[in-house]
Amino acid sequence: MSYNKDMGKLEQESRKRLRKTRLQEALLQTIFSGGRLGADLIMPRVLESLLNVDLPFSTRKIETVRSAANRLTKRGLLKFQDGYYSLTSDGKRILKHWQMSNYQIKHPKKWDGKWRVVIFDIPEKKRAIRREMRRIFIEAGFQRLQDSVWIYPYDCEDVIGLMKMDMGIGKYLLYMIVDQLENDRFLRMDFDLI
Repeated sequence: MSYNKDMGKLEQESRKRLRKTRLQEALLQTIFSGGRLGADLIMPRVLESLLNVDLPFSTRKIETVRSAANRLTKRGLLKFQDGYYSLTSDGKRILKHWQMSNYQIKHPKKWDGKWRVVIFDIPEKKRAIRREMRRIFIEAGFQRLQDSVWIYPYDCEDVIGLMKMDMGIGKYLLYMIVDQLENDRFLRMDFDLI
């Protein structure tokens, strides 16, 4: 009997943990993108980001965000000083980890024979973004053809679109699907497609 009673609890706990993680990620992302934010400014921004809604907010929702901010502060991911929240170095590291999990690419069972090529030309003043983008490509398993040309064998349009939005590089990056690529035998070997 206890087995049937516990079945719904696992799913419920899983959903609760997911909501909590999404709230914490939204809090860290909001503070990261806005720099130091006062406690009164953070609540509407986080709720808008998380819930995709406009004002007004209920007191319960605001309290939920406030308690999440307090938990993150106790964990050492946020610091509250002089009426403002800001990210700690651990908070930046955790946020980066969560963001990287958004850039996961699923591999189909069979390759469709098409190459996905990403070309970018990011200005020197955005050098940090360029380095971050290269790091993401390497971690995702892309191969570098030239300095600003990367290739991948599977559909990754969603991930590239997410990168464009997250990093604000839409006009600097071009995504192509290529049917044929000269002398691609070595690439197919690198990606274990032979």
